Formats: sequence, C-alpha cells, structure tokens
Amino acid sequence: MHIIAATLGLSGLLLSSAVAFEAVKYLGAGYLIVVGVRTLLSRSADGAMPMRPRRHFRRIFADAVVVNALNPKTALFFLAFLPQFVDPARGAITLQILALGALFVALGLLTDTGYALSASAAAYRLRTSSLFERMRTRLAGVVYIVLGASAAFTVRSEG
Repeated sequence: MHIIAATLGLSGLLLSSAVAFEAVKYLGAGYLIVVGVRTLLSRSADGAMPMRPRRHFRRIFADAVVVNALNPKTALFFLAFLPQFVDPARGAITLQILALGALFVALGLLTDTGYALSASAAAYRLRTSSLFERMRTRLAGVVYIVLGASAAFTVRSEG
C-alpha cells in the first residue's frame, strides 16, 4: 500500500504536511492503545486468556490493513528510500519505484516467513509454560499500550 502511495507521490503529503503526519500518527497510536486496553480487559478472573473464537481471514486482513495504513513512518520510509535508487536515464521512474518496492516486499516476505516459522516452533514451548500462560495477556496488553504511547510521543524530526 505504501509502495503504491510513494509511487504516486501521495506519501509526500505526510512529509510536507505536519498536520497530516500528526493526524495519522495519533490515529495509529490511539488504535494501538485501544487494542492494548481491550487485551488487558479481556482476561478472565483467573488471569488466563479466554479462548477466542477463530477469526475469519477477511477480518484479520482488514485489521492488518488498518495498522499498515495508519503507520506514517512506513510511508515516509518508502518516500525517502526508494527514490535514492531510481535512475531517470533507465526508463520510467514509476515502474522503477514499483519494481524496487516489489523487490522489497519479496525480501520482506522471505524474512518474515522465517520469523513466523521460528515463532511457530517456539510457540509450543511457550504454551506449555504455566508462567507464560499467566502473564501473556498482561504482557500483550502492556506492549500494545507502550507501542501506542511511544508512537504518540515520538517527535517528528525536520530534515
């Protein structure tokens, strides 16, 4: 999504407009804080995380799109990063940015798949840990709140 926005120059709005950047930043921070608070409040009386019904793939995808769309740093990254590798003498700039973005996504997919497989292997050990079972909901809620607060209080550097 951000690669297409950078290609079309839309992410430049976030770079040039402090108001747009701040709005997206605070929306993203608020979303993370809400998720954290909901996670903390969802635990049952004994502290164990309640079994959640399986969520439909569309809902998971929609949540991921919201998180991605509300991350202004990703848009700024692609706006600043991709044009450095564009050579106007080699053809259409738009196609070059799209190709570089696709390469970035492919590399990210490979590394993220490795992380996911490693996490899957560690998940069994964590599920059998009684200490982790008691602490995981609290830990997840606190992490979301800290990430949201961190995003909200991050100062935009000029330059």
